[in-house]
Amino acid sequence: MGPEQRRDMEKGLSGGSQHVPEGPEGYSALPESAAQGIARASARSSQQGGHDGNQSQAQRIAAEVQEEEDELCDHVHHSNRAPWLRALVLGANDGLVSTAALMMGVGGGTADLATLRLAGVAGMVGGALSMAVGEYISVSSQRDAEKADIEKERQEQLKGPEAQARELEELAQIYVGRGLPYDLARQVAEVLTEKDVIRAHARDELGIDIDELANPLQAAIVSALCFTVGAALPLLSAAWVADANIRLGVLAGATTAGLCLFGFLGAWLGGANVLRGGTRVVLGGWLALGIVYGIGRALSVDSAA
Repeated sequence: MGPEQRRDMEKGLSGGSQHVPEGPEGYSALPESAAQGIARASARSSQQGGHDGNQSQAQRIAAEVQEEEDELCDHVHHSNRAPWLRALVLGANDGLVSTAALMMGVGGGTADLATLRLAGVAGMVGGALSMAVGEYISVSSQRDAEKADIEKERQEQLKGPEAQARELEELAQIYVGRGLPYDLARQVAEVLTEKDVIRAHARDELGIDIDELANPLQAAIVSALCFTVGAALPLLSAAWVADANIRLGVLAGATTAGLCLFGFLGAWLGGANVLRGGTRVVLGGWLALGIVYGIGRALSVDSAA
């Protein structure tokens, strides 16, 4: 049971308010009559199962866990950075490698600077738009699936007392699976159910935080911006160098610097081995540049002319 669930349990056991928090767009709490029915069912179940002893035990466990969390709060977790870290590093690295590889391929096939510039700009704009559209579609599909699952849980609760009892038992078994004794797990399920049954099932059964549903537009904008930042590095570094050979050297050097930056930064922010993470990104980028440059040389426009 995570910190948020423990705080919910403590508030419920200490007599906190049982209001239903407002949710984001598309979230609809149960009607008041249905919520009252769930509360009455939970109350009857508690009276039958020795509620007082379980309540005291739950309060004691919750207090001990909170004290342990307060003592151990000096360490840092990196997994909560995963969503935005993935968008930042992958978006920027995609922009860097794809645009640099495109320019290397064109540079290997022709010494014309205008052609290289055109290829770089087209690659940057087309890639950024592609990333934005792809991310928007992907995240929209994820959000639709999450909202559909939440609505299924809501409809299940509206079917009546028998369905509500099944859902309550299902929630209790989830906590049993996480290590709580059945009586305590049942009480935790009742407390969270009385507070907001839809949020409880969404979070603990479906793994969905109703307050943190994916935002398609935000994801699309971030992906496009990150791609553009990565693509701008090779484009701005080599698009103004007149000599063809020096141009390719500058392009390769700027791309390598960018690969090191994004690789080492991503590994450091993710708490991974910096040297291993950075080296992996650099080698992968070099491989892409080398392959595309070789294809450009093989299909050289200048030699064909």
